[in-house]
Amino acid sequence: MSQRLRRFLDRQARHFQPGGRLERLGALFEAADTFLYTPSTVTARAPHLRDGIDLKRVMAFVWLAVLPCALFGMVNVGLQANQAMADMGVEQVPGWRAGALWLLGASGYDPGSLWDNLWHGAMYFVPIYLVTLAAGGFWEVLFATLRNHEVNEGFLVTSILFALTLPPDIPLWQVALGMSFGIVIGKEVFGGTGKNVLNPALTGRAFLFFAYPADISGDGVWTAVDGFSGATPLMLAAAGGVEAMGAAGVTWWSAFFGTIQGSIGATSTLFIGAGAAFMLFTGVASWRIMAGMLLGVIATALLFNLVGSDTNPAFGIPWHWHLVLGGLAFGLVFMATDPVSASMTETGKWIYGALIGFMTLLIRVLNPAYPEGVMLAILFGNLFAPLIDWFVVQANVHRRRRRDV
Repeated sequence: MSQRLRRFLDRQARHFQPGGRLERLGALFEAADTFLYTPSTVTARAPHLRDGIDLKRVMAFVWLAVLPCALFGMVNVGLQANQAMADMGVEQVPGWRAGALWLLGASGYDPGSLWDNLWHGAMYFVPIYLVTLAAGGFWEVLFATLRNHEVNEGFLVTSILFALTLPPDIPLWQVALGMSFGIVIGKEVFGGTGKNVLNPALTGRAFLFFAYPADISGDGVWTAVDGFSGATPLMLAAAGGVEAMGAAGVTWWSAFFGTIQGSIGATSTLFIGAGAAFMLFTGVASWRIMAGMLLGVIATALLFNLVGSDTNPAFGIPWHWHLVLGGLAFGLVFMATDPVSASMTETGKWIYGALIGFMTLLIRVLNPAYPEGVMLAILFGNLFAPLIDWFVVQANVHRRRRRDV
């Protein structure tokens, strides 16, 4: 065999090897097939196998479920900024954003214009999201290369969830740092997707919260206007209860629709609820975890209402107000239901959700320095999820042994 023919055959053989061109092309077609198509016929009665849902489709469904929150988040960021600019007499935003908005025809900064609000908010959210994608993609490709694995799509969901929990004016270098910490320390050091103990998006946000608290907490960080100062509804509730929110013009319906200050995508309980309905319909989220957390919030809030306090107004906040304030609804739907870091057993999901709901209210009410609580409560629940499942399994084993005696 000639050397030229041998080199040609070697080049063609490499396409069929693991990781070769044909395998990568096949993976692309497989991703499209699993996302766009379902089997034309399914078995109606048990026992039967599930349909061809896989990790790609699960990640795509979660991303689609959270997309309305991202779109509304951009509108609300622009709305809050434009309202603050109108109150402060600021004519335009500084820097490159003014030129970009002028090119888009949204240079009026009118809080009553959906177009102006959308593009003004996009000037803050889009750079944050692009940075999370770049940072997360870099680490995913690096670790996939080192481990000789396929690049996993999990960072796409982690990136958008992480971006939506941030304030709009956070420095972009902190965004890259927080995303890197969440991917590397929260997931990759444990072995990658499916092996992490903590939710990577919340791990990255917790790192930023403790490392740079001035840029991710307080009152002024939630409105993207320099020099703005004004308490968030959650801070108002912690300081003066429902009456303080009413005096500031915050109603339950405005909090439910999400036209209040807060994280980029975590203010609208309405759109979060739509995402929850979509994930429950497609079966990618556990209704037991959602229901358990909701029951934990309701029971704990009613207990605090019953006990009452003359010095802490947060004791008197009803449960339905807690649900629409801060990131509680967003954490309940998109963070606590992470199938990797949550409990796996059916009974354990109820206990896990209830524990997070209880811890959220406990932190909100009893810790006036940090009135949010959802992030730390979910991370706390992540740590206890394996232990909860262990006790549930042991209880089942003991019950079966007693039954067989």
